[in-house]
Amino acid sequence: MRNLGVYIEINGEQTLVGNITGEAYTDATFKYDSEFMNASYGAPISISLPFQEESFTAENTRTFFESLLPEGFSRRAVADWIKTDEKDYLSILAGLGRECLGAIKIAEGGVLSDAHYEKLTKAQVKSLAAEGATRSTQILMETHLSLTGASGKVGLYYDPKGKWYLPKGDAPSTHIVKQSHVRLDRIVLNEQLCMLTAKNIGIDVPESFIVNVGGGEDSDVLYATKRYDRDLNGVKEIDGLLVPLRLHQEDFAQAMGIAAEDKYEKQPIGYMKKMFDLIKKHSSNPIEDQSKLLERIIFNFLIGNTDCHLKNYALLYSPDLKSVRLSPAYDIVSTRVYNSIPEMSFYIGGELDINNINRDSFIKSAEDVGLSNRVVETTFDRLSDRFEKSLKEAAESLTNSGFVAAKKLKNDILKTGGYSHLK
Repeated sequence: MRNLGVYIEINGEQTLVGNITGEAYTDATFKYDSEFMNASYGAPISISLPFQEESFTAENTRTFFESLLPEGFSRRAVADWIKTDEKDYLSILAGLGRECLGAIKIAEGGVLSDAHYEKLTKAQVKSLAAEGATRSTQILMETHLSLTGASGKVGLYYDPKGKWYLPKGDAPSTHIVKQSHVRLDRIVLNEQLCMLTAKNIGIDVPESFIVNVGGGEDSDVLYATKRYDRDLNGVKEIDGLLVPLRLHQEDFAQAMGIAAEDKYEKQPIGYMKKMFDLIKKHSSNPIEDQSKLLERIIFNFLIGNTDCHLKNYALLYSPDLKSVRLSPAYDIVSTRVYNSIPEMSFYIGGELDINNINRDSFIKSAEDVGLSNRVVETTFDRLSDRFEKSLKEAAESLTNSGFVAAKKLKNDILKTGGYSHLK
């Protein structure tokens, strides 16, 4: 019988939430700790896992906790290294669960107290950029980091002096660092250009920057995002570095109880409506967060991001878990510049193909999501009117920083994104 303790950080303190138990990953079930449920600080760790005395089903357990794990190549590589089936999320979670997205920690045999930061040399950072997903997956294993998503990424600590550190043991990271993709040219520049454009247009995004350890080629650059689920207002120090507080978050798939493999809407079953219903029912400021959610969906269409699935939208909890808001936007990439499939990740006004989606499609979706036509029209027009100028300013900023390919990338976005057929 396996027993994995599930912990969460509340106001800087690790607290036992419950346990995942079972003979194998196929029958493992999660159950809340009764003391946690009855405590004044207790709160459900997911909207899809409300407090109950009984254990959750194996399916409900897998749906939430498997979404904490990396996907794709990284997951396969980790499974190979620990000699387990790729489907065995329980064993992978036991190996990687110390540092997840959000504030959850998974530990088999109790929480370990060891924590320190290992300073990285410039050469080590350069090797991380050059070696791609294989190196990042090795770091995941070495540091027990579980960072969801399919691309090669690691969690690192970045101090105000510009130095990078590798978190070890229970030490939290401050930034998520991604590598270039062997099949997608200029993916780092692409994401930074999209994020800067989103910021220029008024969308809430975390601070991000390109780490250039060479001549600016794909093998020389990393994409670094400041973690919005970390708060540097902590008071503890490790190795002379201020330790950030972990903030709990869950992506929309987790909150809705939808498995990671179903993050794309393949048939019209109302994902967009479900997203807005989630905000209406659970956000501490549903009016503002509905407006922000609409802006992000429209922006992803304009910039040609067809990979804006349910796991790329999230809820961020307060340090005491008592309130929840829409998180800042993340993982915005113009996938259409790579001739990706034209299908969006969910239906908009009954349409899935980005080439068939336009202003009228969003207005048609208004009734489905519970917004007025006027609100949707006004929001769409405001973003589309500002889009080209915001993109141009972002490209100029990156060009002035030495990334001259930003201009071509800007032109490619204008030719391939949803904005291209609004004219």
